[in-house]
Amino acid sequence: MWPVIYSMSVSVDGFIAGPGGEIDWGNPDAEEFRFHVQQIRELGAYLSGRRLYEEMLVWEAPADSWPDPDFVEFARIWQAIPKVIFSATLDHVQGNARLASGDVAGEVARLKELPGPGAVAVGGAGLASTLIKLDLIDEYRLFVKPVVLGGGTSYFPPRDQRLSLELTETRTFGSRVVYHRYQRV
Repeated sequence: MWPVIYSMSVSVDGFIAGPGGEIDWGNPDAEEFRFHVQQIRELGAYLSGRRLYEEMLVWEAPADSWPDPDFVEFARIWQAIPKVIFSATLDHVQGNARLASGDVAGEVARLKELPGPGAVAVGGAGLASTLIKLDLIDEYRLFVKPVVLGGGTSYFPPRDQRLSLELTETRTFGSRVVYHRYQRV
């Protein structure tokens, strides 16, 4: 079964977006970006909400149009990944994407059963929050940025019960960003 991964940049105080929705503080440097390129190679599918889908459309430009070789590689990999978009307002999507045809739990169950190696990643705070509440996330990957935002969109939604995790990997980048990889216990 494919694991479901939730990976985002997060402030030291636990936010993935600031009080006004700003995410500019989370942009990766070159070393961290190359690490992201390595990580997306393992993906067999990507689940996204509308807002993140629209932000990521920039990567649908012809891969060779990017000036940086790492960006070219990311774009090529990204474009090949099948994406499932959850939106109540979109009536069409582009690239290697489709609008979700079922509920979140059903889509996740279908994707987890696909043959071969792979993983399912989820992007977007709202969609990830839904999957967390349904206990559908197998692995959490946090890129902890050395910034305190004081408020905004939390990485984890409020929960009624504890979520036990096991730290399986950690790495510190030259930019002082600390990567933590946790698996659900």
